[in-house]
Formats: sequence, C-alpha cells, structure tokens
Amino acid sequence: MSVPRGPAYVAPSPRELKRERKRLLLVREDRLRDLGGLALEMYKRDRFNTGLVVERCAELVALEARVQEIDALLDGTVSLRGAGGSVCICSAPLLLGAQFCATCGRPVSASSVAASTASGPRE
Repeated sequence: MSVPRGPAYVAPSPRELKRERKRLLLVREDRLRDLGGLALEMYKRDRFNTGLVVERCAELVALEARVQEIDALLDGTVSLRGAGGSVCICSAPLLLGAQFCATCGRPVSASSVAASTASGPRE
C-alpha cells in the first residue's frame, strides 16, 4: 500500500522571484535608512540601546540573505556554489535552512548534500 503524498513542490517563476527581490530591496533601503535615523536619535539623547540596534541589524542581514537566495535561484546553481551554498545529490540548489530538497524531496543531511569547495563569492 502506498502512502499518499502531498502536492509536489512547484518552484516560483522567475517573474515572481524578481518581483520579490525588488520588494525586498526596497524594504532593505527603508530599514537601512531607519537604522541610521535610530542610531542618530540614540546618540543625540545619549541613550544608546545596543539590543535594539543588534535586532534591527539582524533583520537587515536576514533580508540580504533572502535576496542572495533569490539571486542564486535566478542564476542557477553556479552562483550558489560560488557563494558556498549547498547542493542536493540531484544537483538542485538547497535554500538556507531547508530540511528537504525542493526538487526531489530528499531530506537534507550531511550524507545527501554535496557542499561546494569553491572559495569566495562570484562577482
């Protein structure tokens, strides 16, 4: 007896990825500008809150990571390998934090991932 499987994963279209990337870059610009204003106001009032600055910086880093993932998906696995990302046995790029391959559905583990040995990001 076979186990019923859920719907197959459908990768977003390049158009959707480009739209998301553009939106994320706009959000990143706003957050970066807000971070500068926040730091200035904290300086003016001599009430610097390190935790708040770290939290806002972490949000920016997460946005940049997602933009890099989208770039890797749009460019194919070559840029992902150049950035030190992981690739499944089936040669599909693995998104950061993924537990399963989006293409073949295999669980992500040390034995099923072919990590890149290339050093340095591609420019």
